[in-house]
Amino acid sequence: MAIQVSPSVVVTERDLTNVIPAVSTSVGAAVVDAAWGPVQDVTTIDSENNLVRRFGRPNSQNAISWFTAASFLAYTNNLLVVRTDTTLQRNAVSTLTGTITSIQVTAGGTGYTAPTVSISAPQTVGGIQATATAVVTAGVITAINITNPGSGYVSATVTVTGANATVATATAIVTQGGIKINNESHYLTAFANGQGITGEFAAKFPGSIGNSLTVSMADAQSFATWAYRTQFDSAPGTSAFAQRTGSSGDELHVVVVDKNGTWTGTAGTVIEQFEFLSKASNARRENGATAYYRDVINTQSAYVWWTDHPVAGTNWGTESNSVAYTSIGAAAITRELQGGVDHFVSTPAQRINAFGLFSNDEEFDVNLIAVGKSDPIVANFVIQNVAEVRRDCVAFVSAQHPTTGEVLVGNTSNITEQIVAYRNLLPSSSFFVIDSGYKYMYDRYNDTFRWVPLNGDIAGLCARTDFTDDPWFSPAGLNRGQIRNVVKLAFSPRKVDRDNLYKAGVNPVTSFAGQGVVLYGDKTGLTRPSAFDRINVRRLFIVLQKSIATAAKHQLFEFNDDFTRAQFRNMVEPFLRDVQGRRGITNFRVICDESNNTPEVIDTNRFVADIFIQPSRSINFMQLNFIATRTGVSFDEIAG
Repeated sequence: MAIQVSPSVVVTERDLTNVIPAVSTSVGAAVVDAAWGPVQDVTTIDSENNLVRRFGRPNSQNAISWFTAASFLAYTNNLLVVRTDTTLQRNAVSTLTGTITSIQVTAGGTGYTAPTVSISAPQTVGGIQATATAVVTAGVITAINITNPGSGYVSATVTVTGANATVATATAIVTQGGIKINNESHYLTAFANGQGITGEFAAKFPGSIGNSLTVSMADAQSFATWAYRTQFDSAPGTSAFAQRTGSSGDELHVVVVDKNGTWTGTAGTVIEQFEFLSKASNARRENGATAYYRDVINTQSAYVWWTDHPVAGTNWGTESNSVAYTSIGAAAITRELQGGVDHFVSTPAQRINAFGLFSNDEEFDVNLIAVGKSDPIVANFVIQNVAEVRRDCVAFVSAQHPTTGEVLVGNTSNITEQIVAYRNLLPSSSFFVIDSGYKYMYDRYNDTFRWVPLNGDIAGLCARTDFTDDPWFSPAGLNRGQIRNVVKLAFSPRKVDRDNLYKAGVNPVTSFAGQGVVLYGDKTGLTRPSAFDRINVRRLFIVLQKSIATAAKHQLFEFNDDFTRAQFRNMVEPFLRDVQGRRGITNFRVICDESNNTPEVIDTNRFVADIFIQPSRSINFMQLNFIATRTGVSFDEIAG
């Protein structure tokens, strides 16, 4: 404390109540190909209903990834979801823009050796600049290849130049469609100031579902004839804020309409309405919140982005200071969005990009990663580049055909061999779990049945076990391993199959008559004999390491002396005794003293604690001995 230079009483306090904090163990992670929702952005989902609201309904093209996420949510309520960024996804827009799909040579020209092709688009606002290269045969341009198709074009001009040559001419073929706005950060970076888009509005996310959206707005002059005027109590005019700053005519009303009934089931339903918005960029409501129509729509609408002022709004977006804001005119502005495109077929690289977001353990706290369709390329990435790197989560994989990726169906030994072959494509690691395949479940959204990998269920069983017991309990068996929403299994392994699968580290999921479908194994993907080849031990150590490491951060920059070391021991030992009392470990010891914090360790600014753990083991093999005896025989003699 500070040295006192005159008589005084100084009161201080120190907090020595450090404890080991509780850490999350049941947060799932999944990647989906979806019809709606933010792309390449992590979203928390707590139920299947919210999965539908946020990412749209499943279909035949995205059922595997969608129902993997839904299967996890059947057991718990905390799932981080990322929508994949597929190639052809597009947001619906109020004015279509285009992509250069090809270039047609209309006059080949002669005498070329190394011609230059340039593409310009005077009518395009923003977009990606396309580039092209000419193909020359015997001095004549025979074709022009696009090396970057570009986007955002309305029309394009192609110019071909080359020394000492007859000039060739070419025409760009522009295909009109929507644009691509992945998520909020993408919008704020590339589109928030009206750049890169023509037209006033765009759907919030990519997908054809956005084609059912209509946006309409009216101000004082157009309100009387506006089709949606009955949605509001009174006409817009001049706001109190504008009046105070000497301005006029700044107010307008905006509605978002479900044109085709795709969202609500009833065509023409108003799904959002915003009243008394302002054309002034600095407008404020009486409570201090912004009233600027662009900002209100962008922050409050679940369906659309603002992309540009209308042509009539020549001075919209200026600050209110003696401004007479231009009017829409006698007719309201109504824009039907179009050009939204679905694309559900993600490549392994695109799924890897989505799963890669979870590799940041400081930003995303995840514990159970359901891989979904287990392409071995994707599965290896998640295991080695996410789970192994983070070391605080477990990846869950389902077996499939090792080369075609098809569902393995039947009850033959050949299927067991194929499952083992698939497992052998994956590494040896205690940070992943593989099960024996797929389940057949009912799709209530399309009134059909789907084959869905079981890894979402196995991850869900672990989360459910955390809730009913503790992370260090095995999720397998008749008590905790019941699989939900199963019509049948693609492959229900018999005893001989289960033996072969278990030796390979694959956890069988089996259907027992009268007892349901059960996870009947709790091995991790570690191939060498170890305590960490069991799910409960792996997850026990994740909990211990994560909890104690979190608490230990408070010891950083303290002195490495007896007091700090004792404080650390007094923090860790009660926590481990609690885990021991809850059957997670059988014994432990914490060594943190001069024996491992030697002068050399202290002089290099390090702190060492050795924590010895004896984990509890789950029962995998049971032997029951029944012994028949003669009448009158003493059991004590026989037992002895």
